[in-house]
Formats: sequence, structure tokens, C-alpha cells
Amino acid sequence: MNFIYAIDLIGTFVFAISGVLTATKQKFDIFGAAVIAFVTAVGGGTLRDMLIGSTPVGWMQDNNYLILIGIAVPLSFFFRKYIQKLRKTMFLFDAVGIGLFTILGLEKTLALGLHPAVAVIMGTVSACFGGVVRDVLCNVVPLIFRGTVYATACMAGAILYLLLRNFSLQYEVAMIITIVFIIVIRIFAVRRKWKLPEMR
Repeated sequence: MNFIYAIDLIGTFVFAISGVLTATKQKFDIFGAAVIAFVTAVGGGTLRDMLIGSTPVGWMQDNNYLILIGIAVPLSFFFRKYIQKLRKTMFLFDAVGIGLFTILGLEKTLALGLHPAVAVIMGTVSACFGGVVRDVLCNVVPLIFRGTVYATACMAGAILYLLLRNFSLQYEVAMIITIVFIIVIRIFAVRRKWKLPEMR
């Protein structure tokens, strides 16, 4: 198991837990929580693959994603009080996850010969749109539409990654720099309460 694949699985697991915790706040039953966990974990990648014509989509070709989601649902449902105490750790995994998913979406799109601007958008879709579907199904205004520096951090990271790759940096080095960049933006955005301007 290589590093990228391992982090991809960890990100999927953490996003699934995030989905269950959101569903719990809305008082969903365990089936509803499982649905929310699933769309949170793989929704972004599924939408990306459908848009760029890469089918069957990723999770259909690797059962490990479904297994991890299947573990995450009962684990987070029955131990949610303990998991909620690990918010800082979850936040860090989430930041790493969106950084990696941004790069994975970007690289997959570029591999099909699509324009870099499209790749930046697809990288952002990979990282964020599982959360959008989660929030819509939970009848909550999606996080990325509430002025939070989240999707914009992914887009900035994607652009940085493209620039680093143009300087012929190794894939792994460019990836690590980009993930750290996105984590730093997310930490500063949360701690300093950075917000995007509202439309009035």
C-alpha cells in the first residue's frame, strides 16, 4: 500500500465519520446516517469521475472504500461522544484529506488531456462536493456557501500544485507542499475567522 493510497483511504474514513456526525445532529436513524456517510466520503470523487467520463467510478473498482465506510458508520454512531472530543484531530485529517483529494482529482483530470483550468475545478469538486451533497441532504446550507475559506483553499492549493509541477518538482514533493499549504490556510481561516465577502 503506497502513501497516497493510504491517505486516500484515511480521508475516506474521516469524511464518512464526518457524515455520520452531521446526520446525528439532524437526528437521522442509522440507515440515514449510513447514506450521509457514503455520499460525504465518495460523493465528490463520484461526481468528478462522472463529469470527466471516467467510469466505473473509483469506489466501484475498490471494495476497500465501501469496507471503510461500513466500519465508520457503526463506530462513529456508537462512539460519537468520544469522537467529538477529537475535533482537532478530525480537523487535521479533514485538511489533509481535502488537500490530497484536490491533487488526486487534478491529476486524474490532467491525465485525460483536459485543460488545467478544468483540472483545478475537478480537484475542488473531488475535495468539497461530497460535503455539499451531505449538507443538502441534511437540509443545511453547504459549508462552502457560508463564506468559509474551504473550497477557495482547495482552488489555491490546486493552482500552487500546477505551478510547482511546472518547475519540475517531484510529484511527492509538490504534493506534500500543497497539502501543507492547504492545511495552513484552513488553520488560519478557522483561528482568525477569515470569511469571504457576502453578496448583498
